[in-house]
Amino acid sequence: MLNLASSKKIANHLWGLALVWPLTCAASAIAADNIGPPNFAPNRVTGWVPVTYGDLYHSPPSGPGPVTDDPAHPFVSNREFAQTGRQPTFHIADLSNPILQSWTRDELKKRNEHILSGKPGYSVQGSCIPLGVPAFLIHPVQPVYFIQTRKMVLLINQEDQENRRIYLNVPHSSNVKPSWYGESVGHYEGDTLVVDTIGLNPKTFMDNFRTPHTEKLHVVERFRITNGGKELEATIHVEDEGAFTTPWNAIQRWRRVEPGEPIYGPLYERFCPDSHTNFFNQDIDPIPQASTPDF
Repeated sequence: MLNLASSKKIANHLWGLALVWPLTCAASAIAADNIGPPNFAPNRVTGWVPVTYGDLYHSPPSGPGPVTDDPAHPFVSNREFAQTGRQPTFHIADLSNPILQSWTRDELKKRNEHILSGKPGYSVQGSCIPLGVPAFLIHPVQPVYFIQTRKMVLLINQEDQENRRIYLNVPHSSNVKPSWYGESVGHYEGDTLVVDTIGLNPKTFMDNFRTPHTEKLHVVERFRITNGGKELEATIHVEDEGAFTTPWNAIQRWRRVEPGEPIYGPLYERFCPDSHTNFFNQDIDPIPQASTPDF
């Protein structure tokens, strides 16, 4: 039986699907040299999956970048295990990254020690906990879908139907109450969707290393279609003077899911509590439960 939190997600999902899909943009509008607003959904089944394993950001060509794997502890994914037989591992954070303040480094050190002691290091996705921003962009397996209207862009992760609402051509509210996904406002700059997000509560993490942040977190994402419409790229700019020594940048890339692919297809309902496993009775975060009604 779904709990209240899941019921709310169902309602949000149905509301989102009730929006009108953009029908006026031809598939050619996603060409690489397109100078108009991008069309992230040229047909009703187009989703985007990470080009690589996808659970970490790519570093920028230069300048401060995101937390990455410790070179002394190379990461081996389940996909690599299937291909090579090497034992899968959990991510161990590189604590030498200069963006980290002392307290954020200490939190990551605790996480590293937890994993190196032999305990599991699953991401919060395994416990149906919202990912927040910008971690919404680094789900390694499930595709992300876009619904575009004149007033809003809706981003939907197929896993648990998590969604983000980006309100177009409006300013931020004068008093933003911190929440799991904050308040996102956006606009188009030629072929790029620019998204500005504030009001993020510190219950979420920046990444799958569980890098913490504060309520001062400010994220700007720029989504652009590349490679002749076959790929999607997001450049991410992060500022949080409460957690980091300097602003930093990151990149995520997806490939377009082609209609008829055997693994992917139209968005389908996949609610985390219904498909959740306990990972062989290992020590993981409990699934959030709604103790009081939210209506």
